[in-house]
Order: sequence, then structure tokens, then C-alpha cells
Amino acid sequence: MNQKNNFSYKIYLTSILIFVFTITFSTQLQAMSYFQESNVEDDITSYNEYKGSVYDNESNRPIVSATISVNNTNISTVTNDEGKFSLKVPKDLSENKITISHLGYNDKVIELSQFGKKAMKIRLDLSITELSEVNIDPRDPEALIRAVMKKKGTNYLSDNTIMTAFYRETIKKRRSYVSLSEAVLDVYKNPYLSKKTDIIKLYKARKSADYKKLDTLTVKLQGGPTSTLYIDVMKNPEILFTEDMIKTYEFSFDKSTKINDRHIYVLKFKQRPYIEEPMYYGKLYIDSETLAMTKAIYSLNTEDKEEVSKMFVRKKPRNAKVYPTEASYNIDYREKDGKWYYGYGRIDLTIKINWKRKLFNSVYKLNVEMAVTDWKKNLDKETLKPKDRLKSTVVLADEAAGFSDPKFWGEYNVIEPEKSIESAIKKIQKQLRKLN
Repeated sequence: MNQKNNFSYKIYLTSILIFVFTITFSTQLQAMSYFQESNVEDDITSYNEYKGSVYDNESNRPIVSATISVNNTNISTVTNDEGKFSLKVPKDLSENKITISHLGYNDKVIELSQFGKKAMKIRLDLSITELSEVNIDPRDPEALIRAVMKKKGTNYLSDNTIMTAFYRETIKKRRSYVSLSEAVLDVYKNPYLSKKTDIIKLYKARKSADYKKLDTLTVKLQGGPTSTLYIDVMKNPEILFTEDMIKTYEFSFDKSTKINDRHIYVLKFKQRPYIEEPMYYGKLYIDSETLAMTKAIYSLNTEDKEEVSKMFVRKKPRNAKVYPTEASYNIDYREKDGKWYYGYGRIDLTIKINWKRKLFNSVYKLNVEMAVTDWKKNLDKETLKPKDRLKSTVVLADEAAGFSDPKFWGEYNVIEPEKSIESAIKKIQKQLRKLN
């Protein structure tokens, strides 16, 4: 068994999202002018903004990462951790309808004309059913995952595309934000059968870091936007689906479900007991008709603290031990005209820092997420010059600059900030006013 190759692929995945710890004695809020000016007056006249929130109809709980799509277009967004969303739609599409969908719920279609001045409350009904017909023998889950990979060329985008995406990266020390970065990106995505690496252009960005809350330790996240692309397991199958995947992982069926009114197989996987290196475990959601993977949720086994620390931590103080205690990944695919493509990716990381000669440890939570909000076919196969590409080693907080007014994003769709992020932004803006 080629365990070495499997492990090297896993190390590559984690190495593009790395913690960089350096000592700093800065006591000021770092703030500068933002990356690119926005022509707000032009943007305001070109689109309408629709706000709402999505809830489970039975429990009344907010639905996180629900997809809101404008019908017959590639425009979309996702709900935040509080179930809220805002959607900016060109005025000439104001008569259109939107579709709200999420794993395990019935789709809901709403006319844009139904939105008023107040945010709309949208409720989705659960739709969890057993499959009435089984196309692949449920006693052979390994055959299913092989079939999924075999049909990749049929099920996923075969065109070069240029995608517009919104990216957010946060670092929290316990409950307080110490770093917040956001960006609008252009993603030059290659066909799913292509081995070429997808590339990114940073179009617009803003950030702030409050080093006063870091106990003289600066925590930086390296490779964020690139990492959210790399977790696309259908474009980069080497993360999980190597030739030896059956020897590395145990596969089994879980209870089936529905997404977008389609029956879905749920395939569980975990590393085999004799595999010593930290590998992944999670669930794959597979369309029963087409055998397209529609969603993947997986995590890294972090039991071996020392080995996991080597994978993630690039630089740290000598008087501290740094242990990642959680590394979770989530990728959602969307479908258009029978072809699936990257829609939303999220990575959640938790790290614990044990200081020598200190009674208490420090805990940091890091989150990165990227949502594709629009896309078009790249028929001319446009590309970027190397100098215009966002490097995979980038620390976005070093590339972006300070926060500006709430209209900064103009016509671009973004993930609506949660209350805690809104509060952090208000504090940042208040501090900026004091500095000015």
C-alpha cells in the first residue's frame, strides 16, 4: 500500500492553510486606506438589494449556508451563521424569481416582487425520505465512490469559467475578533478534468487586525483564498480519492436524504484502524440519478497532536506549544444545465497555545469561507499574468487594507455579516474616526 503518497497529498492540503506566529509589540489598530475605490453612485442605480433570513419551519432555527439563487442566472449567495442574507440583483432582473435550497429541505421559490422594505422571513420544510429505489447495491459503498469519480467528466463543468467570489477570513481569541479580512475575487477556474491549477485575482479587499488582543502574539493565516479552492475534492481528488483510497478509508452508507428535491446517497468514510498518520473522516452526498457529488463535509483526525502541529504551524515562539484541535472542511456544489460546479467552501480551525510558565492557555478559532456569487464561461480562455495572480502563500491580512463605509462593496454580493462581525466592524470604524 502506498501510504506515503496518500500522506503527502494530505500534507499539501494542510500546508496551504498555515498559521504563522510571530512576536509583535504593536499596540495600535492597524488601519490604512482600502484596496480599491468603489464608484458607489453608479452601483446604487444599477441594482436592487433584497434582504431576508431562512429558518427551519418546525424548529424555527436559522438555516446556515442555505443557497439563494436568482432563477435563470448564475447570481447567488448563501446565508450566514444566523440564517441571514442580502442579495443584490440588477434592476433589469427585478421581475425574476429566486430559489432557496439547502440539504434535507424542500426548495422554495419566491418572486423578487414579494420583498418589501423589511427583511423577509423565509421558512423551509424538512424533506428527509428513504430512497424508494436503489441504483447501486448499498452493500458495496466502495463501488459507489468509484462510480462517482468515473463520471466526473460528465457531471462537472467542462468549460473554462471566470467566477466572482466573496471571501471572508476571521481569527478570534475566545469570543473576541482579533483579525477580520474580506475580499472580492475573480477565480479563473479550469474544467474539472483539467489538471491545471485554478488561479485567483484579488479585485477588492479590506481588513483590520487589533494586536492589543493578541497577548503580543500575531496569528496570521497563510494561503486562505487558495485553500478554499483546493478543498474542491472533485477538482482536486488527490485530497481524498487517490488510487489507494479503498486501502486508506472505510466507506459505509448512512441514511439517505434530499437536496434540491433530488434523492441523495450519504456515504460515510473514515481512516482504517491500521493507518497511523492523521487522515480524514466525514460524509459525502451523492445524487442518486447522476452520481454527482453535491456536497462533502470532512475533518482531519487531530488525535496525534505533534504530527498535526507539524502540518499546520510554520513559525511559533520558542516558549509555546501550538496544537490544532479542530480542522473541518465543507464544500457545496451547485447545478446549472446538468453540470455541477463549486458553489461554497468553508474551513474551520481551532488551535490551542500552551505557554511555558503560564497558568492559562490561549485558544484561537479561525474561519475562512468563500461563496461564488456569479460566473460566466471563459470562451476565450483568458488567463492572468503571473504578477497579477494571488499567490498560494499569500497572507490576505497583509495584502488588504483598512475598512471603509458600508457601501464599500457596491453591487457585489457578499455573505451578510453576523451580529458579532457587525459589532467588530462598528468598533473598527469608530476607531478609524478617532485616528482621523
